[in-house]
This record gives sequence, structure tokens and C-alpha cells, in this order.
Amino acid sequence: MGCGNMFFAILISFSVALITYNILISANASLKQEFPGPSRSSLSVDPIIKMPLDRSRGNAKSKRLFHTAVTASDSAYNAWQCRVMYYWFKKFRDQPNSEMGGFTRVLHSGKPDNLMDEIPTFVAQPLPAGMDQGYIVLNRPWAFVQWLKEADIKEDYILMAEPDHIIVKPIPNLSRDGLGAAFPFFYIEPKKYEKVLRKYLPEESGPITNIDPIGNSPVIVGKESLKKIAPTWMNVSLAMKKDPETDKAFGWVLEMYAYAVSSALHGVGNILYKEFMIQPPWDKEIGKTYIIHYTYGCDYTMKGELTYGKIGEWRFDKRSYVRVAPPKNLPLPPAGVPESVVTLVKMVNEATANIPNWP
Repeated sequence: MGCGNMFFAILISFSVALITYNILISANASLKQEFPGPSRSSLSVDPIIKMPLDRSRGNAKSKRLFHTAVTASDSAYNAWQCRVMYYWFKKFRDQPNSEMGGFTRVLHSGKPDNLMDEIPTFVAQPLPAGMDQGYIVLNRPWAFVQWLKEADIKEDYILMAEPDHIIVKPIPNLSRDGLGAAFPFFYIEPKKYEKVLRKYLPEESGPITNIDPIGNSPVIVGKESLKKIAPTWMNVSLAMKKDPETDKAFGWVLEMYAYAVSSALHGVGNILYKEFMIQPPWDKEIGKTYIIHYTYGCDYTMKGELTYGKIGEWRFDKRSYVRVAPPKNLPLPPAGVPESVVTLVKMVNEATANIPNWP
């Protein structure tokens, strides 16, 4: 018992010291950043949220591999999603046009679980009890801080992904010229919340447009850049959660705003890539996308009509499987349901049919 108390005390002391240190660093660092766009003549960038125009001229011999990192808890809910995600990662990793390197599940439960032999895993410690204030997502930046400090990551870039991502084709390294590559979320609106965000990005740090409309995932970013961003991301997340005005303004996307602010504080801009990811049922076609994010429930009548907000005659919703994994061979959607939803269910079914010992 004495050893346990001593370890816990050391952990708290270390956390407080790290937070204090990085607040001081963030406050005194050089924070100059320019927004990526047509005014930056040194870059060949389409000004309307697109990829660098010379992407197609990449040389296959000079691959810039990135490491995929997925943060997760040890819940059954996260476990089955991670298993499906890792199945498709392995399927596409070595295919043409892929710059996907290694993979790590960053498990922030503080102890190993029963997937250690199936999925490459780094065990991170959760925040000290009570520090997350019931908002478990705050463990994500703290887990990244530990992983980046302790793990031997071979690749020079990191893709931050989530358990409910399904990779639908080989992913190239979409980042370029010191910029990250990120998916723009319509509900991340820095200009709308400028008054609140100025608490964390003071005016001397630049215009509010330096904050990109992104979260931390999906983002491909240089490893060295992320090592600088992650402690600030942790500190800003904690500070935002402790501030009632900020907590009320941002709610469940608070940690996403914290990453966007931290990226701006360290002068790391992002190429906003709309085709990085789709989110059924609102996005109906696969198109050129690389990731399906199944965060929303998909509910339909048997005539293929969307009944969002009302349980449909046919449905797929990850929240139906909080305590137990979905069974094999889920029924396919009825005729008329969009391609994105049909593809999602088919890919879940293929994964569960081939993953050993499912569920």
C-alpha cells in the first residue's frame, strides 16, 4: 500500500510539474504563423481547401512514411472498433500509393488488456483521478505526451486516427512543406468563438484565422512538430475544461478546439483536405476519400429513406454495441441506401468474418 501511495504521489507531482513547465514554455515561445494560402508564394497550394497542386508528381522511391496512432480506452466499445480499424489498416498498408508505416494503439487505461498480442499497443497512464472532470477525452492528449516521449517511433510523420475510422484505400502522406494535413470540421468555428479563444491565443500571437477548423484527428503531422504541440494541447485542454465559459461554449468538442489552438500556438498550419474523410449518412458517396468515420447513427426505412433522429426499420449505430461487439454478418441496408452506408456495413462484415476469435 505504501509503494502504491508513493507511486501515485510521484505521478501527480510529475503531471503538475509537466503542466506548469509547458504553460511557461507556451507563454514565452515564438508563436508567429502564417495561414496557408495563396499569399504564401513559396507554396503551390490551391487556395480553396485542397491539396498542394504538385501532389501527383510524387516519387515512389522517396516515400515519407507516417505512423498511425489510435488512442483508446480498454472498454468493449473501443476494443471492437480498434480490431476492425486495425484489420483494414493491415489490408491497405503495403499496397501501391500507401505511405502507411507502423501502427500503435495508445491505450490510456494504465494497464494491458487482452488485445496486446493482436494489436501493437503502448500502455499510457490516465490522468490522475478527477483531473478529467468526467470528460474522458482529456486523456487523449496526455496519452500522446507519454507515447511521444517514451516510444521509439521510426517514422518522421504521425497520423492521429480514432477507433471508429475505417480506412477504405491506401493513404499517402498528405502533409507537405511543414504543414499538417487535416480534415476540416464544419462545426469548428474559431471566428464565431473569437472572444473565448482569445483567452488561449492572445492577439499578439496573430489573427484568429491562425486557428484552423480542425480537431486532432484525422491529422497527419510531422513527428517533431507533434512533440511540441502535444504538451500544449494537454495544457490548453485542461485549462479550457476548468473555465466555465469555455466548457459551456465547446462542450464535447472542447479537446478538438484545444488541439487547433495548440497547433496555431506552435506555428503549425494545416492543409485542409475535405476528401480525407467522409461521415455517413450525410456523406453519401465514397469518392476519393481515404477514411469512413462512422460517428453518426444510420437509420432507414425498408424503402431506403433516412429517418435520422428516429430508430429506423434498418439501422447501424456503433452505440448499439457499447457493451458487446457487433455479431458477424450484419444485415445489409435495403435498396436505395447510399453507397457510403452500404460500404461501411460490408467492411465491418468482412473484418468480423476474418478476425480470429470474433467477438
